Amino acid sequence: MALVSAASARLRFVLCVVFAFVAALLFTTTTAFAQNDLEAPEARVKAAFLFKFGSYVEWPPGTFASSDAPFVIGVMDADALASELTAIVAGHSMGGREVVVHRLHDGDSTAGLHLVFVGKADGANLAGILAPVKGHAILVVTESKGALDLGSMINFVLVDGKVRFDASLQAAAAANLKISSRLLAVARNVRGAP
Repeated sequence: MALVSAASARLRFVLCVVFAFVAALLFTTTTAFAQNDLEAPEARVKAAFLFKFGSYVEWPPGTFASSDAPFVIGVMDADALASELTAIVAGHSMGGREVVVHRLHDGDSTAGLHLVFVGKADGANLAGILAPVKGHAILVVTESKGALDLGSMINFVLVDGKVRFDASLQAAAAANLKISSRLLAVARNVRGAP
């Protein structure tokens, strides 16, 4: 009888461990899917904004190597957004130019880029990433707290679950870029507005 009771207790223990493992696996998988479901629409909205932003910026003479040179967008630390943006730009042009999306990694050159998007980064990392871009006619778009203080020209923010953005006219002017008043009219906040 004691042998049956010990085997029964061992079986209950194994079943409890298996149940706990399956429950943890289901919770983790469900949470991951839910998080991906939330990230996909946000990434899609931000990608659509990025595609449109280039149309609302006045670029200085000599920005493009030729009249048929592509408009090049670099995306760093935002794989879901890069995928969404690649899908959005497929078969579309901006001002008669093909739009090309490059995934950037730390240390990649920003030469030839017209717009660079940097995903969430802390202040020290973001400052290092943006340093090589300063003074060049590259529209810098970010999604990090305090990014406008570090040289970002447009920074995405979530307000009540909706994607909005803030803009810095000083940072744009330092890069010899002029952001259209039509784009600024839909910004949440504009720094340096007259």
